[in-house]
Amino acid sequence: MTHTGNMTAPPTGATSIPLARGFVTVVASTLVLLMLCMIFAPSAVSYGGLAGSLPFAAVIAIVGLGQMLVVQQGGFDLSLSGGVSLAVVLVTHLPSGNNAELLPAVLIAMGLAVVTGLANGFLVGFMRLNAIVATIGMNALLYGVVFAVSGGVPRTTTPLLAQIAGGKTFGIPHAVLFALAILVIVTFVMKKTAQGRRFEVIGASPLAAQAAGLRVRLYQAMAYVLAQLHYCVAGIMIAGITREPTAFQGDALLLPSVAVVVLAGTSLLGGRGFPISTVIAAFFLNQLSQFALSVGVPFSAQTIIQALALVFGIGVYSIQWRRQKTIKETSKMGDTDNAA
Repeated sequence: MTHTGNMTAPPTGATSIPLARGFVTVVASTLVLLMLCMIFAPSAVSYGGLAGSLPFAAVIAIVGLGQMLVVQQGGFDLSLSGGVSLAVVLVTHLPSGNNAELLPAVLIAMGLAVVTGLANGFLVGFMRLNAIVATIGMNALLYGVVFAVSGGVPRTTTPLLAQIAGGKTFGIPHAVLFALAILVIVTFVMKKTAQGRRFEVIGASPLAAQAAGLRVRLYQAMAYVLAQLHYCVAGIMIAGITREPTAFQGDALLLPSVAVVVLAGTSLLGGRGFPISTVIAAFFLNQLSQFALSVGVPFSAQTIIQALALVFGIGVYSIQWRRQKTIKETSKMGDTDNAA
């Protein structure tokens, strides 16, 4: 499992700022990848290439932030695919191309996302069911609703949604702006509010938090509600970016959502989360896929690439953690010998 709560050793000096190991790792990896793209696949970092890929990176970032909240509580949300797909079919099939019906469809999608999150939170947080079992069952239920609404047939998105989610402002895709806005909100709440700090404390040590009088089960349940709202927003973005989205758009996002959380350095055991690193990891993973396509790797191998990125994240942080632990133990032994 990953253990990334430790900070990189900062240089001595009054102006030194400790950085999370996950942030340093993902930023360095992204810079290396960009240099490789410039050398071997310039089209992947051209304006046209980035303009086409950044909206999908933004979608990965949004679902990654949602999954991060659940992972911080030591769980996994496998109902992500169904949640995203349900939002897609609701905002495309209910309006049927009518801009006036878009807002009611969005509100219905948001409402169902809250209901789904509450159901997941109740099963996991209060009934103490295994998170994987509970959410995979909920995912099957959500896909049942998806088929009931869409019949498995795609439908063209409304012009208004295409303009809102798929448009650009000053050359920046709107999906990217939405992702950045969500990042700011999540970062502020998690790092600057008492509720956010309690959320991280509960994820790190539920038993200690319960002994301190914190409402552990409520916070654990709310993680699933907030995660589903993220998935809903991602689904709405996809519906606007893609002219004719299918009923299975969420299937391709489950593995990337976990991969970016791990690459960002969030421990799979729960605890502290890293929203900024998660968004950077989303860009890295999306850019890695673009680089692979540019050098001739078939699209069918994208899942393998994402799985390798997940393994890379787990492996790198585990190795660094063990190395740091060994150094600390050696230092303690040396201090004991000197004292003797």
